[in-house]
Amino acid sequence: MSPTTGRTVAVVAHRKKTLGAGLDRLRMLISEEDVGELLWYEVPKSRKAPKKVRKALKAGAELVFVWGGDGMVQRCAGALAHSGVPMAILPAGTANLFAGNVGIPTDLEESVRIGFHGRRERLDLGLLNGEHFAVMAGAGFEAEMIADADGQEKQRLGKMSYVKAAVRHVGGPLVPMTVKVDGAVWFEGEASCLLLGNVGTIAGGIEAFDDARPDDGWLEVGVSTAQGPVQWARVLGRMATGRSENSPFVRVTRARKVSARFGSPLLYELDGGDREAVTRLKAKVAPGALTVCLPPGSQPGAVSEPS
Repeated sequence: MSPTTGRTVAVVAHRKKTLGAGLDRLRMLISEEDVGELLWYEVPKSRKAPKKVRKALKAGAELVFVWGGDGMVQRCAGALAHSGVPMAILPAGTANLFAGNVGIPTDLEESVRIGFHGRRERLDLGLLNGEHFAVMAGAGFEAEMIADADGQEKQRLGKMSYVKAAVRHVGGPLVPMTVKVDGAVWFEGEASCLLLGNVGTIAGGIEAFDDARPDDGWLEVGVSTAQGPVQWARVLGRMATGRSENSPFVRVTRARKVSARFGSPLLYELDGGDREAVTRLKAKVAPGALTVCLPPGSQPGAVSEPS
């Protein structure tokens, strides 16, 4: 589909995130395009972004640029889901996992060009406990690692903050859990974490789900029974050098719907944003829920090289 000209365009930006020459440069780049009206919103925290997206949609936005990391994408994706209005991602965050998985580079000029002139594709989202996610969600070890890596250390160290946090949590206990996929019990036992993936590459650049694609109508589901530094080292080593499901401490499948019950409350996270501890999770795939601006010829699920 060829983009039309003279559109109403919105920018929803996390003002604390940086990319290229910054928001002033973004405004200049947009002014060089044939834009009918520019709606501009800046927020101090990602959780304030959905309200601005809904305001932009009500004002007739036909294209929404989202400036920030995976947390901003996750929050804005929920507001844009099923609207048909394209999201153009400006990857200004720490990890930018969704952008990387769909081929959008961390380059301001190029990501703006993709927003205006790239192709539009409908991609899947996950829906977990009422919230959409674009990359992945998890409970247990992985969610505790995400929560621990948050804040100033994440800003300072980037991906290394996840590695440091992982080292701090590898000794955590196994938790009894029952996981159902599409209504049938798939896992029942003790595990250290549950992962749900919409794409393959997750926090810290780990390739967790080898065959995941954000346009296939499925959620990837993984459970790890690894405990302690030796077993987790084996799991991460297998992810780095082969297929994750070949590890004796990992079990992987895919599903349209997933429900889980935990023997004790576990923290969970969506796209790097930690949530409160729960004893139950319910998730499902939302096929083609989000329209995204992608580079010409790129394949969703193919991780882009860093700029």
